[in-house]
Amino acid sequence: MSHIFLIGFMGAGKTTVARLLADRLNRPCVDVDDIIEASAGRSVRAIFEDEGEVAFRALESEALLSLESAQPSVVACGGGIVLRDENRSVLKRLGCVVYLKVSAGETLARVGADGTRPLLSGPGGVLAATSLLEARETLYAAVADVSVDTVGLSADQVASQIVSVIEGLCA
Repeated sequence: MSHIFLIGFMGAGKTTVARLLADRLNRPCVDVDDIIEASAGRSVRAIFEDEGEVAFRALESEALLSLESAQPSVVACGGGIVLRDENRSVLKRLGCVVYLKVSAGETLARVGADGTRPLLSGPGGVLAATSLLEARETLYAAVADVSVDTVGLSADQVASQIVSVIEGLCA
């Protein structure tokens, strides 16, 4: 049995769906951002503001590697976890990867421009979302074992779709 990693862009529902999926599969739910915040002793936002994205990505890689010895879990990953080659390799090695697809427009509708997402903050949020998503889509698709389009679906519906497609694939 291995981990089930949920990847995808901001607002795809990774954290919410991970909780539902973990409950349905009777597995622990782990959020990579929570691991980072616990080890760094501060929020993801503070890490971005104080040290920048490069420092955050290093902490993200460490958090992902820490799952190597953890019991099989449903893991909600940050939207940029696929940016590093080594992270994509670790994801494939440690489990089954489920890509939750979302459009840039849906991302903004779900998370809004509330300032809680460091990479979408500011007046250029729509443009930032579109360009970030375009840059990452190929990476998400390349590492995924399964893809689920989340647009127009509730988190519960997405979790149901994942359960139906991962049996046998992500045992």
